[in-house]
Amino acid sequence: MPTPTSNIRNFCIIAHIDHGKSTLADQFLLKTGTISERDIKAQTLDSMDLERERGITIRMHPVTIYYELGGRKYELNLIDTPGHVDFNYEVSRSLAACEGAVLLVDAFQGVQAQTVANAFLAMEAGLKLIPTLNKIDLAHARPDFVIGEMEQAVFTDPAEVMRVSAKSGIGIEDLLAAVIERVPAPAGDSTAPLKAMIYNSHFDTYKGVVVYVRLIDGSMKPGQRIKMMRTAREYVITEMGQFRPGMEKCDELAAGQVGYFTANIKNIQDVNIGDTVTDAFNPAAEALAGYKEPKPMVYSGLYPVNNHEFEDLREALGKLKLNDSSFTFTPEVSDGLGFGFRCGFLGMLHREIIQQRLERDSELNLVQTAPNVTFEILKNNGETVTVHGPQDVPDAGVIKEFREPIVKISFLIPAGNIGDLMAMCTDRRGTFIRTEYLSQQRVILVYEMPLAEVIYDLYDKLKSVTHGYGTMDYEVLGYRTADLVRMDIMVHGNRVDALSIIVHRSTAERRGRKVLQKLREEIDRHLFEVALQAAIGGRIIARESIAALRKNVTAKCYGGDITRKRKLWAKQAEGKKRMKQIGQVEVPQEAFLAVLESGD
Repeated sequence: MPTPTSNIRNFCIIAHIDHGKSTLADQFLLKTGTISERDIKAQTLDSMDLERERGITIRMHPVTIYYELGGRKYELNLIDTPGHVDFNYEVSRSLAACEGAVLLVDAFQGVQAQTVANAFLAMEAGLKLIPTLNKIDLAHARPDFVIGEMEQAVFTDPAEVMRVSAKSGIGIEDLLAAVIERVPAPAGDSTAPLKAMIYNSHFDTYKGVVVYVRLIDGSMKPGQRIKMMRTAREYVITEMGQFRPGMEKCDELAAGQVGYFTANIKNIQDVNIGDTVTDAFNPAAEALAGYKEPKPMVYSGLYPVNNHEFEDLREALGKLKLNDSSFTFTPEVSDGLGFGFRCGFLGMLHREIIQQRLERDSELNLVQTAPNVTFEILKNNGETVTVHGPQDVPDAGVIKEFREPIVKISFLIPAGNIGDLMAMCTDRRGTFIRTEYLSQQRVILVYEMPLAEVIYDLYDKLKSVTHGYGTMDYEVLGYRTADLVRMDIMVHGNRVDALSIIVHRSTAERRGRKVLQKLREEIDRHLFEVALQAAIGGRIIARESIAALRKNVTAKCYGGDITRKRKLWAKQAEGKKRMKQIGQVEVPQEAFLAVLESGD
């Protein structure tokens, strides 16, 4: 018998990275008896080895727990969400399946950039926020100070803030009671036609696609014929259940509940995240709003070190795509690296995680090229084209406007580092928008900046200038016109396509020189001088030379007239000149790797 709607609470935990979301979820499982003391382990819901090793949540994890309060048994559906800015899409999906959110803040670190971003996401989704202070038992905790920051940054009422320690279990029962009292019950009708939202899915080798659903109206049973409203495909439910925390079968799911079902769906592409599931014979009148499609923000090439591993890489990427809908890939060929794939990621951490999962699960040796972003070009004939890499850029003569993606970026930093950060942002073509003081020690700086300047190492540089105390969060605003050019690298007069890059005209010369210096170290010396050049169109902007290998032709001359030596040197120079005209320079793969991986 499904739980009545009035006894269901759907909520998620949102926070900045490393503020204790997964530890709090573990305590909820322990206090409600979902998992015994013997079976509990750190980050119980984090199923990936990578999540445990790095101590971060990469995918959202749903679990159903039961808790008794005042003689009534409540069903609590909890979703543990990631905290890093790259996995913002996972957070937005989990919010749509809930009515409330526990906003967790570290009692020492205080409000961070993702805390603010996730809190506003939850407010926009109309969720009831339960502000919660974690790690209150730490010797250096600053609860009153941090509550003041929360009041300033996300407008919380200090009287409503819960105080807990997820590590030692202090205040967990009070927080569970607060969830039951403050989070509204789902407003669904069990007798109405079935309407359920798909908020996630994963691929199981034995069961096919496992679809995660939140039921809005109606009920669902095994054997029922269902229809996906967006794709109009129909299936028969073979198995269904809830996560407790493993997959446990049940006979029925009703309005307000969260669970999963399988229906012999072989291809994950047939399941659209955000789609509405309804009864095939008694369909709902209209579909639910769904989600915005995630857009890859960072593009990078992935190539196998050994070219015969290309098919293995294709298979590995296909498997990974099954469980990560925000990741995209298309085949491409590079002059320097052979056959590979151009991949789209949500951000730099996402890119790093994908590469590590590929190398672990498939035991592949991979080369990853430096990241770049998508540009837009308006041609003279009015046509707008999207450019994913330098090789797609048309000739300068047909380009009317070159546009690049701009992001609005919020830095949350100690007040003493404002000058250093402003200097760093100015170097990266940032436009200052505003400053907000959270307290005398902490400040939010808001900038608009080209995404290309953000993706590569801005986060690392931020940590350096703020001594590890700065955090950042960004959102994409759209494309704006900029003075961008394609810079080509020429080796011995021949253009090397794989090394072309799109740069801002003001930084082209500096970046060109850096690339040439790197190449000069990697390319072997020849019997003739090799010229390395960086060019924009027909104009050379930087040059380095690799000196020729020379035999000492005057070694046999001892004493005597200088004219004899001059004659031999002139003869050698003539030979080198002829050799230079017919000589070929091979750029070794190590040189490509050195330049592409360094991101110069």
